[in-house]
Amino acid sequence: MKEIQKLFPSMDGNNLQREELLSYLKTILTKIDELKDPNKLTLGEMPDYTEDYYNRVIQKAAVPQTGVSMEEVIQELLKLVEGHRYVNRNYVANAAPLPNIASIIGNLVMVLVNGNNLWDVEGPAAATAEIEISSMLSKLIGYDESISAGYTTWGGQGAVFNSLRLAIARYAPSSNQRGVPKNLYCFCSELSHYSLYKSVEATGIGVENMIRVKVNTDHSMNLEDLREKMEHVIAKGGVPLYVLATMGTTDTFGIDDLEGIKGIAEELERTFGIHPIYIHADSAMGGMYTFFNDYDFESNPLRLDDNVMVVLKSYQEKFKHIKLADSMVFDFHKLGQTPYITSLFLIKNRENLQYVDLDAAETPYVGNRGYGSYHTGYTLECSRMGSALAIYASLLAFGIEGYQELLANYIRVNLAFRETLTKEISNVVVTNEVSPITTFRFYPEKTKWNDERNGLLTVEEITEINQFNDEFAEILGAERDTVFFGNTKKQCLVDAANTNKRISIYAHKFFTISPYSTIEEVDRYVGFLKEHLEFFMKTRSSNNIGVRS
Repeated sequence: MKEIQKLFPSMDGNNLQREELLSYLKTILTKIDELKDPNKLTLGEMPDYTEDYYNRVIQKAAVPQTGVSMEEVIQELLKLVEGHRYVNRNYVANAAPLPNIASIIGNLVMVLVNGNNLWDVEGPAAATAEIEISSMLSKLIGYDESISAGYTTWGGQGAVFNSLRLAIARYAPSSNQRGVPKNLYCFCSELSHYSLYKSVEATGIGVENMIRVKVNTDHSMNLEDLREKMEHVIAKGGVPLYVLATMGTTDTFGIDDLEGIKGIAEELERTFGIHPIYIHADSAMGGMYTFFNDYDFESNPLRLDDNVMVVLKSYQEKFKHIKLADSMVFDFHKLGQTPYITSLFLIKNRENLQYVDLDAAETPYVGNRGYGSYHTGYTLECSRMGSALAIYASLLAFGIEGYQELLANYIRVNLAFRETLTKEISNVVVTNEVSPITTFRFYPEKTKWNDERNGLLTVEEITEINQFNDEFAEILGAERDTVFFGNTKKQCLVDAANTNKRISIYAHKFFTISPYSTIEEVDRYVGFLKEHLEFFMKTRSSNNIGVRS
């Protein structure tokens, strides 16, 4: 057992074992740093991903008969890191974070103490951190911290699923024993994340009872369409159970009018005498902008540029109403720049948790003792990682102003990118409002965005332009080691002149998520696009691939 004991941290905190562990960590950090190149997006060279790459991995894999040395373990881990994308100034594709140092340290503390966050007796550090961050962020958004509650979960998807679970159980407390009623309906915008789709499948409500609502030109939910569809459900005997208000759509950062949604819900509740409609703010993408809810734009302590303040003022007007939602989420592993997976599901009224908590008789082995007072039997997980520690460390290190500065830079860079892009390239249009994300669309010749948006083009014309953008996305994707742009095949839906079916719009994405993406880099980003677009147009022309203009 002596040799086996050497594979664990010390029991007594002795210097020898501590120094050994630190040496391993130093080796890993050093070797990863040696693989970094600020002009590339990968750590070292990217593997040759042939068609049989993963089959070869499968065939080669085997547990060693006897353990290998820690030095060899580290070497094998570093082989896996080789070619891994690393978020630096060249990554502008999606909400993949570069974790900040405080959150990395918080994550390390979580691993070292290895508490199960189900019960404070097993995980007191994470339990206390979870309560602290729930209180901190409740105060930030306007929840009453004395009656709110929060717990970390598996991302925005986990928050949507947990909120729907709460909504069902609040409406039908017997559903936990007898099953979900068949007449429940959920509502979301046609651009909402697929989390609700998966959740209505998993809860048994069914996809047919998920109603998609049209969006406005700013990609927010159309309130009149929401009202009509909810009234239609009520008229046929259905129950409007749940509305997903998207506070920052994945591709375009569209922000739903939460105050308007709440107003419609309350009006229908009064008019038809129905149960309260549960509203969840899917703020996985946009929740961090609540850090500007109390920012004083008059005194402007951070000396933000006027054009940046215009955008942030509009966000303040929208996000200050997030306190009206029954629940919301902070996905710190997106714009909060913490490691995967660090999400906090925040509930306005903790009394709602009683509807989903386990009966004490079902958990005889944890929590229900005379000692310990924090037992999260209402979560779907039994074993829960203490990711609150990474969030807690990050909040302490950045503070409100630190996050404000970081978030403002995302807007600053996008404003500069939009201006330079449309100045340097004639056949491109920006297709969303100013946000941390810029979606843009290319055309074979002249731009036709207004015609597309107003339903004047045919399905065939839109499809050909989509194909043009899809082919160009492949060109950019092949060079993703240099600059990695994102793309989407459902940036929004538009009407077409010759069909009643709404058509998806393909677009490219510029999504700044790194603190190293600054205004000084914008010319390089646009130059990369311009160079590759010219190559693509010439190649396409020489191959006689015709696209109607």
